[in-house]
Amino acid sequence: MTVELIDNDLVIGELPLGKRPAVIAVDFSNGFTDKESPLGGDFKPQLDANLELINAAIEKKIPVFFSTVIYDNEEQASVFRQRLPALNILQRGSHWVDIHDKFAHYVNTSNLIEKHYPSAFFSTTLAAKLAALKIDSLIITGLTTSGCVRATCVDALQHNFMCAVVPEACGDRNQSAHEMSLHDMHAKYAQVLPLSNIKEYFQSL
Repeated sequence: MTVELIDNDLVIGELPLGKRPAVIAVDFSNGFTDKESPLGGDFKPQLDANLELINAAIEKKIPVFFSTVIYDNEEQASVFRQRLPALNILQRGSHWVDIHDKFAHYVNTSNLIEKHYPSAFFSTTLAAKLAALKIDSLIITGLTTSGCVRATCVDALQHNFMCAVVPEACGDRNQSAHEMSLHDMHAKYAQVLPLSNIKEYFQSL
């Protein structure tokens, strides 16, 4: 997918990716990938694209992180959950918070980011883990494009990471929201780059 800016968009500068990237796969948990979930959708193409990207990253020893939304009590993110009651299924220990089986081989306690809000950065350990690894660029994928992916992208920029969002590896229940969010991220916060470009970038490192 190519994102095209329009005349009313701001002029953007070059934002090349750096030499020490990491991947953050946002919320590929069963709660968002299972069509039986009130939060879910049919995201098989995105799952397949994400697996391809993760395998390419691991081949080059590029760190990969996964995020999942988990709640332990009623106080956590109470306003967010009041606005979106379906989030209440995401209880610790439930099937819904586990990362999809397609990625189970790659998930461990050190690369799983637990969160309560849309951004994978907000009140989590992600920024500290990236700093410890001296990461300078972030490749962002996940669900959903207009929600947690966009929030993570904005926060990544605010942590001064150069960012790329991979459109084939992101999905949304609303296709218009998906496309508008990709446009908005590309116009302001990140590059939106196809999977083929990211794989070439990995090989160049």
